[in-house]
Amino acid sequence: MFLFMAKNNDIKNALERYRHAMADKRDILLTNIVMVGEIPAPTFEEEARVRFMVDRFSEAGLHNCSADEVGNGFGILPGTESDRNILLVAHADSIFGPKVDHTISMHVDRVEGPAVGDNALGLAALATLPLALEQLDLALKSNVILMAASRSLGRGDLQGLRFFLQNNKRPIQCAMCVEGVQLGRLSYSSIGMVRAEINVYVPEQYDWTRFGAAGANITLIDLINKMNRIPLPKRPKTSIVLGTIEGGTSFNTIATHALLRFEIRSESAEVVHDILQQIEDAIAETQSETNADIKLDVLARRKPGGVDFRHALVRRARAVMRALDIEPRMAPSTSELSELINHNIPAITLGLTESEKQSQINESLKIEPIFTGMAQLIGMLVAMDEDGRHEH
Repeated sequence: MFLFMAKNNDIKNALERYRHAMADKRDILLTNIVMVGEIPAPTFEEEARVRFMVDRFSEAGLHNCSADEVGNGFGILPGTESDRNILLVAHADSIFGPKVDHTISMHVDRVEGPAVGDNALGLAALATLPLALEQLDLALKSNVILMAASRSLGRGDLQGLRFFLQNNKRPIQCAMCVEGVQLGRLSYSSIGMVRAEINVYVPEQYDWTRFGAAGANITLIDLINKMNRIPLPKRPKTSIVLGTIEGGTSFNTIATHALLRFEIRSESAEVVHDILQQIEDAIAETQSETNADIKLDVLARRKPGGVDFRHALVRRARAVMRALDIEPRMAPSTSELSELINHNIPAITLGLTESEKQSQINESLKIEPIFTGMAQLIGMLVAMDEDGRHEH
């Protein structure tokens, strides 16, 4: 059946069938969440987690199950026609290192643990998907490339996906980025972005009488105040996001080091560049006032772009969500989607379930919505395959 050439009731029935198939795979899916989530995978150290994914792909009978030079993991579900390829990608790394207890706890209605939503569930979805498609007897014409991407977060700066797209010999017609949370997420564009760190250093042997015994923390606060005074346009939409502020060691010790991690986000690349220059000016001014050593380190950049709201991929996604009673939350992305956009590959990002305490060590995922999220994923995969059939 061509899902999107059917009547609305038939579409709903098909998606409900997908949801039931995923509910039947509940134990396998939850096991995959626990097993992948309990493998620490900080950025640049994803090898064990990627090896788990490649093993899962191999057990499911996928082709070309392997890892590449930068640690990406792959499995290919061959289509009945080999001239078209769909990429499904979930990032393998997380923000938590091996010193964090990665025990995942299972409850009746939820799963809890560090990075279960970002992105143990996304990886578990890829590992479980081939089994669900087999149960549903869904034979796609397109090849489906399942990818666990390395080096995505922070200083990784999407290196894994970028390496793949620069060296891949298979043309990718469209792609989908799979994130654990939140259900209803629909990203089809990327905003301009600069991600950076500011480190403030004050030598211990500094002349504290001249410095006023202020320390690195006060210097950083002064710099943040200057950043907050930078005028931000409402059109194009622009923001400065202060992500992490660190400094000091104890109550009675003057801080000699302070750190700020931040992002500049805008719909305009020119505005991002202009704001970064103003921050550099603020750093130079603060250095001249305090004689502190202040270093700016740019970790990542993104260009704005993406497909149009009326693009077939976005229309299909909205139709799938509507049929599943999911309320779309449309917002631009700065993750894997942006690299696909840079390579002119039509792509979207979807979330799979609802969560609480996101990005905390006790993050909690709701189990029941996962099956709806997975039905959404399968529905979009079928839609992308159907759009390919109409191209010929």
